[in-house]
Amino acid sequence: MAPARTLRQFHRAATAAVLSALVVFVAAGLFVLGLPSTPALAQVQGTGTGFLHTDGSRIVDETGAEVRLTGINWFGMETDNHTFHGLWANAPATWSGQLDRMAELGFNTLRIPYTGDSLRPDAEATSVNDYTNPDLVGLHPLEILDKVIEHAGDLGMRVILDRHRPSAAGQTALWYTPQVSEQSIIDDWTMLAERYAGNPTVIGADLFNEPHAEGTLPNATGSCWGCGVQARDWRLAAERIGNAILDVNSDWLILVEGVSTVSGGLTNEWDNDPSTDDESTWWGGNLSAALQNPVRLDVPDRLVYSAHDYAISVYDRQPWFEDPDFPNNLPEVWDHFWGDLHKQDVAPVLVGEFGSTLANPSTRSGSTRSWTT
Repeated sequence: MAPARTLRQFHRAATAAVLSALVVFVAAGLFVLGLPSTPALAQVQGTGTGFLHTDGSRIVDETGAEVRLTGINWFGMETDNHTFHGLWANAPATWSGQLDRMAELGFNTLRIPYTGDSLRPDAEATSVNDYTNPDLVGLHPLEILDKVIEHAGDLGMRVILDRHRPSAAGQTALWYTPQVSEQSIIDDWTMLAERYAGNPTVIGADLFNEPHAEGTLPNATGSCWGCGVQARDWRLAAERIGNAILDVNSDWLILVEGVSTVSGGLTNEWDNDPSTDDESTWWGGNLSAALQNPVRLDVPDRLVYSAHDYAISVYDRQPWFEDPDFPNNLPEVWDHFWGDLHKQDVAPVLVGEFGSTLANPSTRSGSTRSWTT
């Protein structure tokens, strides 16, 4: 079981990794920014027609054809820059050229993390290179977001918005803070849902990034799943937030991430009491309780579960990395935490972040078995 301090360290390290996609989203997108900006060779493929919905464990388009999302994250709008990172890059890396490059590399979906601070009327986009991106200078962060979404749509890409943090101050265990209420988060989501209503480029809402445990058991203070405590039960909060979004925009997919422990608390290793122990995985990666306690949305066929999962070189103390059968034990681990939702045809599972620093040889291509949704 990893201490909370170390998990925070892993989270900071993970966003710097160079990653690849597999019916999933790459955890960091900045590796393309230093490459020459060239026009996309062609529109991306596989994103379907019209708005998307679910059919059992599949994501399908308005014709019923299955859609395979291969995505990339473009961070920055969740920080105090209030806009996409890499807009500071020198020539020839323009903002639109960076999107073109993502499409060239085969990414058909863009996950855009944001925080409410970037949506406020007085928010200012910073670190924009006025030579390479003169058309962004002076624009509000939402206006820059509009331009990115428009160009992504021109390339045939889809966009998923992600409430990454309550504020630009940083990640929190719960989806709200004393300063940022749940209602303010709902208000931000419904504003965005109305802003992009009718635009099939924007297909969904990743409600909150990586709810996770805090405090040792039995004094848990972090996000639980199915515990029934209004202030901590992420499953119930996801229903409230998701249904509020669907009330104003019923076309969107609602992506619900997991927690890190079902109880919302960390194992108390020092009391020799098994009742204060709980299995833990990556922040946002534990959907094991969703089979018994599913998210219930008012609009059918809109729910997508989303897990985060990382490799041994990101954080090497997860117990499955110490198993003698590693890495052949990984499919069983994945199935336990989130894969059974797919295998039992409950709902699609989209791996919203994953990756490796590639420092450990076992994480390199060809050295592990693959598992696909």
